[in-house]
Amino acid sequence: MLTRGVAEKGSPFVILAVQAVRQFDAFTQGDDPYGEHDFGSFDLAGERLFWKIDYYDPSLSYGSDAPDNADATSRVLTIMLASEY
Repeated sequence: MLTRGVAEKGSPFVILAVQAVRQFDAFTQGDDPYGEHDFGSFDLAGERLFWKIDYYDPSLSYGSDAPDNADATSRVLTIMLASEY
């Protein structure tokens, strides 16, 4: 998922943002205290971006009761501008 702010930056920006998330490996104790690798932040074209993975039930209606169970969980990755948080 992309927030409106990211989408409004245009396709080239979106492509670069997705590539940055795919290559992200700068996890820190402060951003990733449990080692889940489900949040990151980076700078792109003068903007600070966040990405986050959330864990939902298969219908995407509620949080997952078993986020470690792929059969009971739908994972959603969202990329947003820090200013939208």
